[in-house]
Amino acid sequence: MSAPVLTTLLVANRGEIACRVMRTAKALGLTTVAVHSATDRDARHSREADIRVDLGGSKAADSYLQIDKIIAAAQASGAQAIHPGYGFLSENAGFARAIEAAGLIFLGPPASAIDAMGSKSAAKALMETAGVPLVPGYHGEAQDLDTFRDACERIGYPVLLKATAGGGGKGMKVVEDVSQLAEALASAQREAQSSFGDSRMLVEKYLLKPRHVEIQVFADQHGNCLYLNERDCSIQRRHQKVVEEAPAPGLSVELRRAMGEAAVRSAQAIGYVGAGTVEFLLDSRGEFFFMEMNTRLQVEHPVTEAITGLDLVAWQIRVARGEALPMTQEQVPLIGHAIEVRLYAEDPGNDFLPATGRLDLYRESTEAPGRRVDSGVEEGDEISPFYDPMLGKLIAWGEDREQARLRLLSMLDEFAIGGLKTNINFLRRIIGHPAFAAAELDTGFIPRYQEQLLPAPADLSDGFWQVAAQAFAQGQPSVSRMDDPSSPWASNSGFRAGLPKEITLHLSCEGQDRALTLGNVSTAQLKGEHLLIEHDDVRRQHRAIHRGDSLYLQWEGELRRVETYDPIAAVESSHSHQGGLTAPMNGSIVRVLVEAGQTVEAGAQLVVLEAMKMEHSIRAPHAGVIKALYCQEGEMVSEGSALVELEEA
Repeated sequence: MSAPVLTTLLVANRGEIACRVMRTAKALGLTTVAVHSATDRDARHSREADIRVDLGGSKAADSYLQIDKIIAAAQASGAQAIHPGYGFLSENAGFARAIEAAGLIFLGPPASAIDAMGSKSAAKALMETAGVPLVPGYHGEAQDLDTFRDACERIGYPVLLKATAGGGGKGMKVVEDVSQLAEALASAQREAQSSFGDSRMLVEKYLLKPRHVEIQVFADQHGNCLYLNERDCSIQRRHQKVVEEAPAPGLSVELRRAMGEAAVRSAQAIGYVGAGTVEFLLDSRGEFFFMEMNTRLQVEHPVTEAITGLDLVAWQIRVARGEALPMTQEQVPLIGHAIEVRLYAEDPGNDFLPATGRLDLYRESTEAPGRRVDSGVEEGDEISPFYDPMLGKLIAWGEDREQARLRLLSMLDEFAIGGLKTNINFLRRIIGHPAFAAAELDTGFIPRYQEQLLPAPADLSDGFWQVAAQAFAQGQPSVSRMDDPSSPWASNSGFRAGLPKEITLHLSCEGQDRALTLGNVSTAQLKGEHLLIEHDDVRRQHRAIHRGDSLYLQWEGELRRVETYDPIAAVESSHSHQGGLTAPMNGSIVRVLVEAGQTVEAGAQLVVLEAMKMEHSIRAPHAGVIKALYCQEGEMVSEGSALVELEEA
């Protein structure tokens, strides 16, 4: 049988994974096709493709989840194969079957394997039959509240609700006691339906202090299957991985082999083909429990590539062409250590709420050996509320874990992002934390060290304000004489002819403000995007990037946005309506649970907002009466929009 022709590849996804897949496809000489929603018409993945097809719509349900539109796009563009990326339709068996029925190649496993492992419930039942240890739970077909209540009582609280067709933390809720179950189940089902088109749930015991260790498996069409070592993905927030590394610190050769061989047996049992990941919970005694199998390429695959020197997307393409795996299990490399962090548009200081807006500033760390950035955005791009908030990933490799960790810290220091909130400072605190440096990892890492990782806002120092004022003053446009270096007009001393001897600047940063007075002559010098300040024969350098009316100043390892303001206008606009509850982000109203005139208790759920495929509840901060409603179900709202007016009882 001749190998299938594969010269043009369509990527049925967006963002960094679409860019990453197309990078390898182009290196192999393939023509690349991007699909995009109306919102993503000018997104980076669309710009980088050789051909792009508009799916229309804005929400994923109207674009990236439309199977017929994607297959039509492949046929119209001449693509012979479709790569699903991750998320969206990547683990949808119906999508795989529709691609095959259209005579196209699916760069993923057979639909039968997705059926077997794509459902968490079915996968656990299969593993139970195969004798793989499972976490206690309920994976049945009945989905009513009473069934889940009975199962939770049998399992024992706390429990974890999970979408059977899900991944990425969507449709996942921790329930501490029976009083939370009904609301959590309903919310998780809605999230699952919105993200995956399938609201079915399972529930399992919520283990304390486990590690999340997963095995990368790969199989070809000739019956060969091997594991490419393991990854530790224990550091998570909201059940979403934040930091991943390979290999998992502290694993013995024997445990690595036992987990790897179990993962291979799991894949072979369902006739698996392509890249997949078998995920386990590993307890402190070295016992591991099957969690799920992700029948796709994982977000964290770059750390596996870093320690093996392999290109997993290239392997996917070659396996799809019918080629055999190029090595045996004994030949799989394990070289050094790699760590990856996920960069999100979100506000860690506000319960990690997604952030939307324009990337006014976006600078990636410089390329060098052992450094890699996979991203899907560029400066000037708009981050919409319709999709996952991940902007990209930073990956560092080193000969050992400490070298990789220090290299990653350096990359984080070089990154510069402005215009919307991100988790970059949060990531820096994780990688720099002594417990992380000591590889003390488990899924409770972030809650345990929350005070250090998410410190309360502190007053900015006098030194910060002085440097910020100098940077603003130096950034003012001036006449220059490049042809005459001796001219005073060519000087960067800070002298400005015709200006008063002193100037006063009103600056604000992170909710704080300060009035500062500077002389017309300054010892500070702005060289490109760095401010040099000399004091007592010691010269210090601060990164200072001007963007419009804003200054991005690096201070104590963090890039802070500083702006000038009019103090009179600020006082006039400071009045806000008492009792008004506003939208914490751009999003869509999915539920309005109260009506005008209704009396509510403190903590009552008033409105449910959906943004970036996650639900967020607006709750009453105190008991009171609903005076007015300013939103309705299905409506799109902007951050800061008034939603509910609550009058204190």
